[in-house]
Amino acid sequence: MSLRLLMMGTGTFALPTFLSLYDTEHEVVGLVTQPDRTGRGHHRHPHPMKDAALERGTPVFQPDNANTPESLERLRGFNADLFVVAAYGQILSAELLTIPRLGAINVHASLLPKYRGAAPILYAVLNGESETGITIFKIEPRLDAGPILGMISTAIGAKETTGDLTTRLSQLSPQLTLDVINQLEAGTTQEIVQDRSLVTKAPSMKKEVGEIDWSQPSEVIERHVRAMQPWPNPYTFLHSQDASPVRVLILDIDPITASAGDHGPGTIIPTEDDAVLCVATGDGSVRVNRLQLAGKRAMSAGDFLRGHTFAAGDRFGRELSAE
Repeated sequence: MSLRLLMMGTGTFALPTFLSLYDTEHEVVGLVTQPDRTGRGHHRHPHPMKDAALERGTPVFQPDNANTPESLERLRGFNADLFVVAAYGQILSAELLTIPRLGAINVHASLLPKYRGAAPILYAVLNGESETGITIFKIEPRLDAGPILGMISTAIGAKETTGDLTTRLSQLSPQLTLDVINQLEAGTTQEIVQDRSLVTKAPSMKKEVGEIDWSQPSEVIERHVRAMQPWPNPYTFLHSQDASPVRVLILDIDPITASAGDHGPGTIIPTEDDAVLCVATGDGSVRVNRLQLAGKRAMSAGDFLRGHTFAAGDRFGRELSAE
């Protein structure tokens, strides 16, 4: 006996799981996804899940709010046995969760109860976690609080950014999701109640959080640089003599254990190697490997230094000179 599955998701993280549903005996009866967004010039942003559904003849529903009476009536019309949710971007009401016969499951990118919320991958990288993973849980009205139905863990690479890790976790999700769906169909799932004493939060962040604080320890800054990619991007401002501050993205760095001497945090440290860019931090320094000036392409530190000469006191820091 196959199940009627309704997918609720948006973006590239959810896409591999969505596509995997078509390779099963189950029927994909619809996709619920966020409304189309337009950018400058009224161009439509790519919507890979919607495009994939339409290519396969799957009905697509894009409500501004999935919990309105009109939306609930439309969702009932799909007559789905199970809602499969991944990075959908809306809180689901208690009434909505009663619509499918088997309820709704969520594909969450952390090892719950750690990192409940909208940005679990970013926080795992930012906080220096050695591992993370995917948790499938039954959705309840409380945020990411439902019983766990399946889990898989993976080590976090030393150089992985949030974007890198998101891509890799999205590839781990399909098989685990299908295993849980088949268990639900067979009535063999084993629910594990989350330990509330171990809960940590991972709320969404504002764009300003991307700014680098050079007074932090080198290892903290290195994690920040990886965690803020691809959004909101790790940025700072280059302050040079007789020039306005220039916004710079710092894309790859390595901590250096040696002392920065008397150089204040953010100061560019002179080196004997013309291809090495070192910046003082709160406890030492870092070597900048890749960066990107506003309006320019990303480049290696060596390429950057070939076109820039620094004077004593040049530094990275906040835009305001009164830092």
